[in-house]
Amino acid sequence: MLAFSIVHGLMIYQLQTPEMLNDPISRRMFSNYLFISLVASLLTVLFIYFWQKHRVHIKYIEYIYTREELQKRIFGKNPGKIRNRLYIASAMTTLLPLTIVLLYLILSLTPIREMGEVSASEMRIMLGRLVDFMGPDFELQNNEDLKGFYYISALDNALMFIGIFSGILVSFIYILFFVNWSTADIVRPVNELVNSMQKTGEGMLDNYTIVRTNDEIGVMSEGYNQMTSRLREYIFRISRMNEAYSRFVPNQFLEFLGKQDFVDIQLGDQVQKEMSVLFSDIRGFTEISEEMSPKENFDFINHYLGYMEPVIRQNNGFIDKFIGDSIMALFHDKVDDAIDAAIEMRQTLARFNLDRIDQGKPTVDSGIGIHTGNLMLGVVGGEGRMDGTVISDAVNLASRLEGLTKIYHTSIIISEDTLIKLENPGKYNFRFLDVARVKGKKEAVYVFEVLDGDPEEVKALKIETKSLFGKGIDLYKNRKFEEALEVFSEIVKINQQDSVAAFYVNRCRTNIQKGIPDDWSGIEVYDAK
Repeated sequence: MLAFSIVHGLMIYQLQTPEMLNDPISRRMFSNYLFISLVASLLTVLFIYFWQKHRVHIKYIEYIYTREELQKRIFGKNPGKIRNRLYIASAMTTLLPLTIVLLYLILSLTPIREMGEVSASEMRIMLGRLVDFMGPDFELQNNEDLKGFYYISALDNALMFIGIFSGILVSFIYILFFVNWSTADIVRPVNELVNSMQKTGEGMLDNYTIVRTNDEIGVMSEGYNQMTSRLREYIFRISRMNEAYSRFVPNQFLEFLGKQDFVDIQLGDQVQKEMSVLFSDIRGFTEISEEMSPKENFDFINHYLGYMEPVIRQNNGFIDKFIGDSIMALFHDKVDDAIDAAIEMRQTLARFNLDRIDQGKPTVDSGIGIHTGNLMLGVVGGEGRMDGTVISDAVNLASRLEGLTKIYHTSIIISEDTLIKLENPGKYNFRFLDVARVKGKKEAVYVFEVLDGDPEEVKALKIETKSLFGKGIDLYKNRKFEEALEVFSEIVKINQQDSVAAFYVNRCRTNIQKGIPDDWSGIEVYDAK
């Protein structure tokens, strides 16, 4: 722009200085050249302006503005119109070339009056065939009426043809570029908007379309970005809400009930499935809690559950509920998952106790009971308050088995139903423990101790004395208490930490001293929970 201004300023200065252009023809040609140069410069500036505007809007806008700015209309507060851009494109491709042609026509015209004294022959030449219509008496020389006409000289005629050709060429060039630019300025934002909508429909909400213009397409793109942002925020809130719900009601409940979302759950929804139920409880928690404040109690329980909950989840189980310091977990896939979780929970408890030792606090112990059976999962409550729950005798039995761990002083007890449904029983070490009838059950249950939850040295000695322990159980069930006492006493000598063998030693002594009922069948009855 500066160069164009300087050049044309010098040209105007030359025209205003008579000494520099004495020849009228040179002056006339230079004047025409000035007008042509001004028009050419204007065309060049307009072309470059629209070209750069197109490049910025289509190619480089992403590199100029930030992500947040690109989601809004950034080229003006007042919205534009697509029709205005089309008007500009039409003007640049039709009216502008016509204006160029008109300019060249005007520049090529010369008034006859500028010729001064004109002879009849000169007038005849300038008027051409028009003279034939004027009659023989018409005065041609110095006719004032005729001096108002214009004529085109041979040189101006060439200039006129050059102008017409230039106008056609410029029109063709502008049509070629402006149609392409105008199409791209409309089609590309629309395509981007359509693609963004398709991605949003596919669930890709972290997605926006670039607002390249401030016309109707820009308004629509900005509106889409606002809609997507609000939709993303809304779905994020729903996800957070569902995540919060899942902490109270496991997502597995939704899957078992065949529901997609919590809002689909209705009172009375239920399903029957075979699952393994795991109950875990901290031994002596009542005595421990009496020495702590309410806040310390909550901190202790949350600390403990923070260790145990991931173990259950990582072994394909889910926690149905927390009951104080107790955990009730369900395993719907494989029975082995429940056993694996129980063993890992015992190992995790050892790490938990190390943490408490470092804090100068006493260690804790736990017991785990597992039973496998059919359960009814469903929704109970009223219209104002509903809850997902599990109703089954299997749940009660698992809880009773956990209670037996306190009596037999062992860590993990499972039922016969759980044992026979293991996919890989050889993976685990277990021994028969007893036949017991627990509270709430009419039939006796065969219970087994899983040895893998004990410390390695205790586990190794229990495996070593497993056959001897089985022999002692057979003698005990056959009322041979003296012989059974000798066997269990031998086991205790080998492994003083075998609390189950010590338990049977005391039981044998009691039966020897007090005797047993005549109808004694070897089934131990436990009425306490």
